[in-house]
Amino acid sequence: MTYRQSFAWWSFTTDAENPALLDSAAEIGYQGVDFLPQDHWNRARDVGLELTIIDGHISLEVGFNDRANHTDLADEVRRNLELAVKAGVPGLAVNAGNRGAASDADAVGICAEGLAPLAAEAAAAGVTLLLEPLNSKVDHVGNQCDHTAWAASVVDAVASPGLRLLFDAYHMQLMEGDLLRTMETHLDRIAHVHTAGVPGRHDLDDRQEVNWRSIAHLLHDRGYGGYVAHEFIPRADPVAALRTAYAIFDEPMSAQL
Repeated sequence: MTYRQSFAWWSFTTDAENPALLDSAAEIGYQGVDFLPQDHWNRARDVGLELTIIDGHISLEVGFNDRANHTDLADEVRRNLELAVKAGVPGLAVNAGNRGAASDADAVGICAEGLAPLAAEAAAAGVTLLLEPLNSKVDHVGNQCDHTAWAASVVDAVASPGLRLLFDAYHMQLMEGDLLRTMETHLDRIAHVHTAGVPGRHDLDDRQEVNWRSIAHLLHDRGYGGYVAHEFIPRADPVAALRTAYAIFDEPMSAQL
């Protein structure tokens, strides 16, 4: 088993809607698309792209680290879980939210308390909730889930196949680095991976600091079977950027042929 490749719709269509991008991605070899608006779902299916992940709840700032949010968030996640089941979407993104009164240690338990029943429901429906650590330096100042170990503690506390990590290498390079060792340590908890160049969140090229080929080979060699989804904002032509990113992560598979 090895990974498949996807891309995040929002980051490649920042200036205008471009449904033809779905056709181009499929021609390159992509198998999925993240966070695709519903009005493009039929076109994605028509060209053979899986709807890989949608939002379980909209706000990144209001999350499961506060019990006061649990009821409203659970209602929102359940609505989107029903939508995911109907549409065949395997992943729902969930978030801890910005820091509040709870310490980091206490917030782990609070998140687990809110997510556990939802994870059980998701697992029973064949869907996985995906908790994403975000960087609190640049893009999500104040977010409590800003290190891999913290997010992994929530996953372990819930102890359900219905909750796994969405490991965004861009965010975690900014916060902690040590990507290869961190990913290998937590690979059994990771169900989805995001990429973007650091710094700047742009192309996977020689103008940023991450060795993406080494990450591709690690995931391939360790038998990672989820999606690698590119979530960066291309500097120029989005199709060319998608083609370059795809080639980097296709390299380990091509080397086997």
